[in-house]
Amino acid sequence: MLHNSIAMVIIILVVNIVYVSFSTTRMILTLKGYRYFAAFVSMIEVVVYIIGLGLVLDRLDQIQNIIAYALGYGIGVMVGMKIEEKLALGYITVNVITKGDDIDLPKYLRDNGYGVTTWNAQGLEGDRMALQVLTPRKYELRLYQTIKTIDPKAFIIAYEPKTIYGGFWVKAVKRGKLNQ
Repeated sequence: MLHNSIAMVIIILVVNIVYVSFSTTRMILTLKGYRYFAAFVSMIEVVVYIIGLGLVLDRLDQIQNIIAYALGYGIGVMVGMKIEEKLALGYITVNVITKGDDIDLPKYLRDNGYGVTTWNAQGLEGDRMALQVLTPRKYELRLYQTIKTIDPKAFIIAYEPKTIYGGFWVKAVKRGKLNQ
């Protein structure tokens, strides 16, 4: 009996981790505009959900099943976030503000395949150079490291653009021409 109880807790835990991971991934796919892939993932998600919930509802008198369900839900959120992190769908816009006195950050970034738009700016302490860089999310961390290596004092802020249209290098990035 104890063996069956432990097995049931493990099954419920694993099923709920899988369900919530699918749910988190589906939500992100939906937000990123991958509607058909999100619909496919949601079909798998709902089947797993029904199985997991059924296992718990059939045995509501066993508190360990409810705890396993809740624990699996929490772990599933974290697993889903890790999956999304690995998928790194979409693009990120990175705004950089640098003193730029003795470095040519835009040239270095362009030489490495990034599209960079620059303009002169004024900060509290004088002249600055502002840069805007659009990159696939899978290169986001590498871009931050590159900028910090060249200018450790650079101010960096990033956000996800909802719509991207035009620009000469967007086509190159979509064809995989960004230097790796």
